[in-house]
Amino acid sequence: MVNKRYLNKKFIFIICLAFLFSNCVSLAENTGRMLDGSAFAEKIINKYYKDLIELNITENKLEQTSIIFIFNDYPMIKIRGSFSGNDNIQFDFTSLEYLAGNVHGWNEFSLELTGSGSLILQDITAELKITENIEAINITQGRIHRFDTRITGNEALIALQNRRERIQSLCEWKKTINSPAGLNIRDFERYWKPIILPETVSARHRPPDWLRNTDVFTRAEEINWNTGYTERTFTEELRNVRNSGTLLRDWEEALSWIYFEYNWENIIELLKDNKIFTSVR
Repeated sequence: MVNKRYLNKKFIFIICLAFLFSNCVSLAENTGRMLDGSAFAEKIINKYYKDLIELNITENKLEQTSIIFIFNDYPMIKIRGSFSGNDNIQFDFTSLEYLAGNVHGWNEFSLELTGSGSLILQDITAELKITENIEAINITQGRIHRFDTRITGNEALIALQNRRERIQSLCEWKKTINSPAGLNIRDFERYWKPIILPETVSARHRPPDWLRNTDVFTRAEEINWNTGYTERTFTEELRNVRNSGTLLRDWEEALSWIYFEYNWENIIELLKDNKIFTSVR
C-alpha cells in the first residue's frame, strides 16, 4: 500500500516547485483549468499577433468556433467572442474570462460582454474592426478558492458580484485623483497601496496628511484603521469598506482584478482602430 504521508509530501513538493518557476497568476490559471478540465476543452486553429495582443481562433469538442483575445499586459483576462453568421466574419463579444491567484488562493469568473465586430481572416493576416462598443454587464458564473475552502454556485456568484461593485467604486474614486498613467501592475501597487492602505506600509511611505491630532482609530483585520484619514480621503461608499478591513481583503485577494478594472477603458482602446494581426506559424 502506498504511504499517504509520502504522497502528501510529494504533492506539496510539486506545488512548491511550481511556485518557484511560475507566478501566482499562471499557477492558479493552470491549476484551475486542470481541475475542471477546461485545459482540454478547445484547441487553437489559428493564432495571430499584433501590438502585444494575441488573437486565437479556437474550436471546442462540439466544433463551435470562438475568437479569443489575450493581452500581454493583462494576463489575468481573456476576451471571448463568437461568430454570429455563416460567413465567419461578423462576431459578437460574449464574455471576459478572469482567473488570477493571490496569497490565499484564486478567483475565477466569467463576465458577460456586449458589443460586436468583424474579423476578415486571410492566409497570414486577420483584420479586426469593432462595429459596436464593448460593454461589461454582469458576472454570470465563478469560483473562489480561499485557503482550503472552495466556494462555487450562487454563493460564489454573490461574493464576486459584491466584490466587483466595491472594486468599481474604488476605481471610480481613484480616477478623481491625478495619478501616473501606463503603470505596470507592480508600479500600480507601489503607487496606490500607500494612499489606499497607509496603515499597512512603513511610516515614511504614508501620505503627508495621513495623521492628525484629532484622528480616531478603529480595529479590524488586526489593523488599527485611521477613520479620520478615511473620512477626509474617501467617498462615502468606500469609508466603511476601508474601516472594516474589507478593502484590505479586496486588495490582497484581487489586486490584478482592481488593476484591470482600473484600466478597462485602455484595454478596450487596444482593440480599436482597425487592427491587422499577423499569423503566428
